[in-house]
Amino acid sequence: MLSYVRVAVDSKPEALLQLMLREWQMERPKLLLTVHGGSENFILPPKVNQAFSKGLITAAISTGAWIFTDGINTGVSKYVGEAVKLFGGHDLRKRNTIGITSWGMIDNNLDLIGRDVFRPYQPLGNPLSKRICLNGFHSHFLLVDDGTLGKPGCQQGLRRKLEKQIQLLKIHPRLNQGVPVLCVVVEGSAAIVSTVLDYVSSAPPVPVFVFEGSGKAADLFAFLHKQTANDRCVGNEDFLGRIGDVFGVERTEAAHLYTLLQQCMDHRESVSKALTEIGLVWFKTQTASSSSPL
Repeated sequence: MLSYVRVAVDSKPEALLQLMLREWQMERPKLLLTVHGGSENFILPPKVNQAFSKGLITAAISTGAWIFTDGINTGVSKYVGEAVKLFGGHDLRKRNTIGITSWGMIDNNLDLIGRDVFRPYQPLGNPLSKRICLNGFHSHFLLVDDGTLGKPGCQQGLRRKLEKQIQLLKIHPRLNQGVPVLCVVVEGSAAIVSTVLDYVSSAPPVPVFVFEGSGKAADLFAFLHKQTANDRCVGNEDFLGRIGDVFGVERTEAAHLYTLLQQCMDHRESVSKALTEIGLVWFKTQTASSSSPL
């Protein structure tokens, strides 16, 4: 049985957090892992998939973390669901994997309408529909309604506000340390670049963990991070061409994305300093040969 609630796009994040802690009786998180990446289906190389799946769930269980995703049955959210299924144990409600999804994008969302009721939900989906299905291996869902139908992305602003609200929580009543947030990037479209910039330029900065080898945005971040770490010059023309090929965009858009990528790299030192308290490394890139991604 999954818990879900339909919420307005302008809902107060503090009210949502209280619902999660009190009504759903979720355990107070000691870490928040917010997973971003491709929303369309993509293939992860087996070694990267294994490292991501086992590492994510091991980290979540060992630290008492919550996991945020888009909650849909495609792309990176589907990989998270499969990881929960394989490594998350038998009690689904204790897995604390929360899907934050656009209500208007959900296929058969009318089946979910009701108050304090149990609703069967069939996540098979219509291959001809542009709507999405929820992934059944998440434990809880926040379904964000902005009054539109078939329009993706309305949940992202509320998701970010909720993450910031969670950061204000104390990991223990007797400790003065807030809940750390870690962004995990797997594959990802061009939109992920702005998302990462928002995380690393926030106060306090949110560390970003990139899975190298997963493709697209993640691989671009990993490549640029390696080059700039060694003070190597990245050829503008070559890299602009690479951005254009990866995202299928024209030169003007590729140049804009290159600027955003460079701005992300500008936050390397400040983020590294902030991370010493939680023992993480800024922009650590995961390769299949590494033993543990988190």
